[in-house]
Amino acid sequence: MHIHGYAWLGEKQVFDKESIRRPPPSQAPTAHSPVEVMDRHRQAVADFPTTDVPPLQTAHWLIKPASIVRGTWEEPKEAGEWLGLQLAEFAPRFASEEEREVTRLVLLVKSAVERLTWGGDVSLGHYLKGTVFHSVALVSCSPNRSSPELSCPLEQSKQRDASGAVEM
Repeated sequence: MHIHGYAWLGEKQVFDKESIRRPPPSQAPTAHSPVEVMDRHRQAVADFPTTDVPPLQTAHWLIKPASIVRGTWEEPKEAGEWLGLQLAEFAPRFASEEEREVTRLVLLVKSAVERLTWGGDVSLGHYLKGTVFHSVALVSCSPNRSSPELSCPLEQSKQRDASGAVEM
């Protein structure tokens, strides 16, 4: 098992768009589906695979391209150190004074390391001053505890040939 790190910083208005945060459904809508369903499916097909906006389900980060991975670690403690750096970098901008508290941040990192040790995922988000949202996630990989069927995005990218097709 290893751990991938993901981070996103953007407008809360973008974060609130569920259609770009959900993978496309396994079945396409029919010709008789409501227009809203067809529009959501089109948007999910076009946007979900390439956007770095956090997915609703933490494990779904693994569906995203390898280029979105911000770091990979073999040890939970190393992933926790990265998480701590992410929190320290953005904490001065957290909208909530309580969320900036150093003790709270240290406990978040400690809890994250414990969760990663048993194969769990970590997803944190904070509103920053203004209308900006910061999201950071650590996702256990190969296998993921909640979605073991999802393969490693780094392995998928290694399997691609020069034309972009996946080797079988």
